[in-house]
Amino acid sequence: MNRTHFCGELFAKQAGKRVVLCGWVSNRRLHGGLLFIDLRDRTGITQVVFNPKKDKVAFEQAKGLGSEFVVQINGLVLKRPKGTENKGLSTGEIEVVAEKVVVLNESLTPPLEVTEWANANEDTRLTYRYLDLRRLSMQKNLRLRHRIVKTVRDYFDANGFLEIETPILAKSTPEGARDYLVPSRVHRGRFFALPQSPQIFKQLLMVGGCDRYFQIAKCFRDEDLRADRQPEFSQVDVEMSFIEEEDIFELIEGLFAKIFEQSLSKKIKVPFPRMTYAEAMGRFGSDKPDTRFGLELIEVTDLAKESGFEIFKGAVKNGGIVFGINATGAGEFSKKELEELTELSKVHHAKGLAWIKVSKEGFESPIAKFFSKPLLQKLSKKMNAKENDLLLFVADKPKIVFSALGNIRLFLGKKLGLAGEKLHNFLWVTDFPLFEWNEGEQRPDAVHHPFTSPREEDIPLLETDPLKVRSRAYDIVLNGVEVGGGSIRIHRSDLQKKMFSRLKLSDETTEKRFGFLLEAFKYGAPPHGGIALGVDRICMMLAGAESIREVIAFPKNKAAVSLLEGSPSEVDEKQLRELKIRFDA
Repeated sequence: MNRTHFCGELFAKQAGKRVVLCGWVSNRRLHGGLLFIDLRDRTGITQVVFNPKKDKVAFEQAKGLGSEFVVQINGLVLKRPKGTENKGLSTGEIEVVAEKVVVLNESLTPPLEVTEWANANEDTRLTYRYLDLRRLSMQKNLRLRHRIVKTVRDYFDANGFLEIETPILAKSTPEGARDYLVPSRVHRGRFFALPQSPQIFKQLLMVGGCDRYFQIAKCFRDEDLRADRQPEFSQVDVEMSFIEEEDIFELIEGLFAKIFEQSLSKKIKVPFPRMTYAEAMGRFGSDKPDTRFGLELIEVTDLAKESGFEIFKGAVKNGGIVFGINATGAGEFSKKELEELTELSKVHHAKGLAWIKVSKEGFESPIAKFFSKPLLQKLSKKMNAKENDLLLFVADKPKIVFSALGNIRLFLGKKLGLAGEKLHNFLWVTDFPLFEWNEGEQRPDAVHHPFTSPREEDIPLLETDPLKVRSRAYDIVLNGVEVGGGSIRIHRSDLQKKMFSRLKLSDETTEKRFGFLLEAFKYGAPPHGGIALGVDRICMMLAGAESIREVIAFPKNKAAVSLLEGSPSEVDEKQLRELKIRFDA
């Protein structure tokens, strides 16, 4: 083809040069006897001009060009006439006067516009992803992802890490989500599992003396999807021996500093702030708080139980708590807006939402009559309330109160425009509980995974009060999104057995699922720990996208279906017979 330049590489300094460009016809228009096309490739757009007075043959050929035709253009780069520059394009100072056009391939009329302002729904975009990928914003996202992953590899290499691949076909060891299972043709009735993470293998690498491991790992989880989840996803997987939490924090802060510098040309402040899980829940109602704005939760249980409001008093009597948020400046919210907030609280299992408006006249609220004037003044002082503020309250069990108010806080932050979009606020959340209670099965569940080490001083509580045991786990949060999590691991066989016992796993189940790991720990396993960072989420955050599907070349939709090639799909009866699989109708 002898292409000389990409479309996004032509500027005023190339004026007077003859060039050969290749790309897709993005737009075509006739104006003043001239024909213009916007030629697009992965780098950008160049305006090409066909002038019948200079080249009638090329002009006539160009009249037949349709949207998304693939063409080669030979022409002369010229500065645009003064006043016709396009400041919206990086190449807007120049245009290419065509001297020859070669149609390399024609195109049917595309089912969606390949433009930034196209309004195609997501299903159409995913069905014709090969067209959607031509959009410059998608190309920009993929370039960003490439730069981030390259920075990760260079950074860990410079810090003495080895990139080591771990198996994709492995043993099913459920770690929370459902496994994707792969039947074995050779071993009838047996299955491999696709890894939810390389967790056990990276720990075995530490037992194997590899000391510093990382991998851009592909992981698979059969779980319900959201904007920031996919059934298959990528993570930066890291494990180190002979380390403590501070070693991980320092390493990962250095990584993010490099990523921001090399991908966004932006410096970020390190070290990142730290916050315990208990503080995060009490202040923000979330273990992944968005710290770009205030609206912090305030406990008012002591004042609420002094009121005559039975809902508050009843909640406290039953072991609940009462927390509130001061929505500063939201005192003029309409009845409809208050109902919207109430419905949001109910989505998160609260029974309702109480509110008080602060005005010149005093306190306006259906519940104000249940509070004496002195008590209202105390409440107002504790909530730091002033004129035109809106005080919102939820009373219930802690889990419900934090969930409801935490989500109301995020909703208000967006509605009131409090979260600065250009801010990048990092935070380490530490000291998570080791267990949470599983009501359905009446047993403790591991908050992170069963290989997380408890804090040394809390180990005695494993026998007496496991729900009070704190773990050596940590999450890294960016603008309210968890972008990574890890822990110092259990490296002793006896403690790992005790952990499995607390999770109500029988000796037989433990041996069947994890016997090889327990055996490995008996042969001098070093203290170790690590972290996994979500590549897709990091790329989403840095790209300013709303969904990780915007930074993955070929994602699944919300139903875990690939609309492009139609997977998952049925398979031939012959394949099922080879695998000795028969469906039970």
